Amino acid sequence: MPSNDARSLLPTVVPTAVAGVIAAVISGVVAGGKGALGAVVAALVVILFMGIGVLVLQRTAKQFPHLFQAMGLMLYTTQLLVLFIFVAVFKDTTLFHPKAFAVTLVAATVVWVAAQARAHMKAKILYVEPEPSDSRQGEKTGSST
Repeated sequence: MPSNDARSLLPTVVPTAVAGVIAAVISGVVAGGKGALGAVVAALVVILFMGIGVLVLQRTAKQFPHLFQAMGLMLYTTQLLVLFIFVAVFKDTTLFHPKAFAVTLVAATVVWVAAQARAHMKAKILYVEPEPSDSRQGEKTGSST
């Protein structure tokens, strides 16, 4: 993974992981070991699934910039639908506490989206590609060599 991808994921992964730890502690107190396990699994599912989505979206933006907005909308809609499917599939599991899993899955998703929005607002993204100053300087002044 290139370093710029890691830098773009870090501001979203860390708050989501912290939310997952908090949810695991709360679920452990309320529902015991299975509750803590459900919260940890849910936090990991959100981090992995949403992280893969961000990486796919970044690759799409580089290769097909004209499809970026449509791909983003489709990606987030698909991610939310698949997360709902995760809740439906694991609602009757005995491996972990399903309510702790579901609540943590929703909470971690909300934290991920909020952290991603905050990171985007704080990012210094250029709206215009700056021109190199030395190669175009002679053309702008009108001097010829």
